[in-house]
Amino acid sequence: MNVALTQTGRASGRVPGPGAVLAALAAAQFTVMLATSIVNVALPQIRAGAGLSDGGTTWVVNAYGLAFGALLLAGGRVADLVGRRRVLVGGLALFALASVVAGLTTSSGVLITARAVQGVGAAAIAPAALALVMDRFPPGPGRGRALGVWGAVSGAGAAGGVLLGGLLTQAWGWPWIFHSVALGSAVVLAAVVALVPRDAEAESARRGERQGAAERGRFDLLGTFAVTLALTALVWGLTTARGAGWTDARVLGSLGAAAVLLVAFSMIERRRPNALVPPRLLRAGRVAVGNVLMALLGSVWIALFFFLPLYQQQVLGSGPLVTGVGQLPLALAHMIGSALAPRIARGIGATATVTAALLTEAAGLLWLSWMRPDGSYLVDVLGPSVLVGLGLSIAFVQLTALAVDGVPRQDAGLAGGLVNTTRQVGGAVGLAALATLAGSVTAHATTDRPPLDALTAGYQAAFTVSAAILATTALLALFLTRRTGARTATGIGTGAGAGAGAGARPVGAGPSTSPLPPVPQDR
Repeated sequence: MNVALTQTGRASGRVPGPGAVLAALAAAQFTVMLATSIVNVALPQIRAGAGLSDGGTTWVVNAYGLAFGALLLAGGRVADLVGRRRVLVGGLALFALASVVAGLTTSSGVLITARAVQGVGAAAIAPAALALVMDRFPPGPGRGRALGVWGAVSGAGAAGGVLLGGLLTQAWGWPWIFHSVALGSAVVLAAVVALVPRDAEAESARRGERQGAAERGRFDLLGTFAVTLALTALVWGLTTARGAGWTDARVLGSLGAAAVLLVAFSMIERRRPNALVPPRLLRAGRVAVGNVLMALLGSVWIALFFFLPLYQQQVLGSGPLVTGVGQLPLALAHMIGSALAPRIARGIGATATVTAALLTEAAGLLWLSWMRPDGSYLVDVLGPSVLVGLGLSIAFVQLTALAVDGVPRQDAGLAGGLVNTTRQVGGAVGLAALATLAGSVTAHATTDRPPLDALTAGYQAAFTVSAAILATTALLALFLTRRTGARTATGIGTGAGAGAGAGARPVGAGPSTSPLPPVPQDR
């Protein structure tokens, strides 16, 4: 915490401690992740209460993910230019308001629109909060512990959403899902306003950056417009493919438009001095590698929390509350793994940690692929859930660190937006592909097998492919992080700005001044 902030705090008689600041920022991330999964177990009740069709029910989930994934890059860059605390506060206020509307409405159109507005708020919250964590915690063990907390609340939010959704739906009805999110968002907003102080020096620096951006042509509106449309078309096409199939004209047209727009975005960025995704960002540290691996991890992450509750409810016959309670061991394992991740990485290095974590999660998913139509929670779900939670949490913490490694301060919000984008888009791709696969296997098996056997066969196929994806990701991590780790260790090719990575330094140089976390070097 800098001198100006400390002096300001002394003058007011109150200086929020780093633990309080982290708690407020982590609560914001928890809220975003909670809203991603809290509706999953309540979809049948939401469909009946809001008069939704099958397609409309799907869009209660898709509208949030679509807006969230498409606007994350823009949200991260706006946070860098306008002010991270300001964007975080605005995002939380919008998120809370949209949640209130979603809980009060009985109109399907208003409900879906409110979910989309929630996604817009989430796209502002997630990158701004992560960038503020990077601002407030200097490089070293403290930042590693902060990222461990960040990973813990991310997983706890995803798993806790299933639990809370089941509890509230069974006790008071589905509108309380959204009422609870609105109340939680309001509490987090108050905590952020009270506990996350304005950093005078950082705000001054950001004002200077905004002035410099104005001199270079202001915010990259053209690039932002192109990539937002591209991501919207991509996520919309993938989510629509789950129900309509990959050969549907709307799906093919949307995916084709996404490809054209992404090419256009790439061409636009090469010519703009104030590019939304400047080349220096992808050259810094191990940002590119971290994002590629995070996209692959995301491709099975979202699918896990989609298929596992379905198996518990549709095959094992569990109600919403029992299904939610069944997610607790996974959430607990996720929290433990997130807490241990920085310590493990310091002991065995980043490459070994990421590889072992991915293989652990792959083993858990392979175990899930052996689930039986006449199975039980204790035999078929509990054990693999613990393995998946441990592996997922450690991998998430380390890949987040990789994806922001060596990024200069002025790009911290964009780096946070980028890693969240790759996880969300990877999740949309993975869920669309795995849902299509599961549906196809189930449809084929229905011709000669009982319905529960056919359903289970589809889930088995999805988890088998998920395990294979993570095993492949582990091999990529073993190769890519070790190679780029060597480049970082020698100070070669990790440039930000003029060519020297913000977080990398030649052997023998003085202490790193990077504002973002150093990744443990491989042993």
